[in-house]
Amino acid sequence: MTAILEGTPKKRMVLVTGRAYPEQAEATAECLGIEPLETTAYDFANGEMYVRYTQPVRGADVFVLQAHTQPINKWIMEQLLMVDALKRASARSITVVAPFLGYSRQDKKGLGREPITARLMFDLFRSAGADRIMTVDLHASQEQGFFDGPVDHLTATPVLLDYVRGSMPLENATVVSPDAGRIKVSEQWAAKLGGLPLAFIHKTRDVTRPNHAVAHGIIGEVAGHDCLVVDDMIDTAGTICEAVRTLRDAGAKSVTLAATHGILSDPAVERLKDCGAREIVLMDTVPVPAEKRLPNMTVLSVAPLLAAGIRSVFESGSVSTLMNGLPADMHPRNLYAR
Repeated sequence: MTAILEGTPKKRMVLVTGRAYPEQAEATAECLGIEPLETTAYDFANGEMYVRYTQPVRGADVFVLQAHTQPINKWIMEQLLMVDALKRASARSITVVAPFLGYSRQDKKGLGREPITARLMFDLFRSAGADRIMTVDLHASQEQGFFDGPVDHLTATPVLLDYVRGSMPLENATVVSPDAGRIKVSEQWAAKLGGLPLAFIHKTRDVTRPNHAVAHGIIGEVAGHDCLVVDDMIDTAGTICEAVRTLRDAGAKSVTLAATHGILSDPAVERLKDCGAREIVLMDTVPVPAEKRLPNMTVLSVAPLLAAGIRSVFESGSVSTLMNGLPADMHPRNLYAR
């Protein structure tokens, strides 16, 4: 005699967040029409952290959202603790949502005896109990292969493109790659903006000096053009500001900067203030506090993109379709980040 169990339990989506950027989780939850699960989290006197969920998560599909912002090591550790707690609480599936994935720039060895820390990050989340990773615009897309499981690599390009189309003159525009490594992405931007011409800045990096590069010249025509410089992140802004100056010296009519991750480590704001950019467009994958926002800076909300990605995963839909734009019901209702 055999016993047959009929029916399956109803799927349940749960969104949890750490303390790094709760406003991002609230905006994402609003787009999904849910509330983030209440979480207890605090620090002990010696700096160790404690995490506990106040409600059951057994059998739930849980999305763990955390911004890897300053202090970055603390918030990564907190997210690891959150994943471990979910695994031990019998969550059905655990998806790490890190809009900006910390250490993603350390994806290869430039010198002997260096770590490949991006790989270590994926290993840590896998060991903690994560089933999949969701992130936005990795520094190098091949990092998806570092994780032994699904990686949902979202891109902010459709959101940024929608804004740029309505905010800058495109009749005589040129898309500019800030270095050779970003040419492929810049080509995609140029094609989606109606076949705009492409230029790139030839620069070299000293691997012994972080956040430092030297521009040697421009390949392509920029004189008299409205230039759009596309990059994945702005950290200390040294190289991106040098790119602006290089373009202006070459006769560019104006320079607009568009980047996914506005990390803005000191002295980025001072550099951007004086670089001569027409506009700086960023996503809020990490928080951009009021004191770092300039009059010519626009910060767009990543919440609709995260919500669309989370819903696609939960409903077993296609995440790749988001590369062509957000679904109509996820169009940024709150376009600008709080």
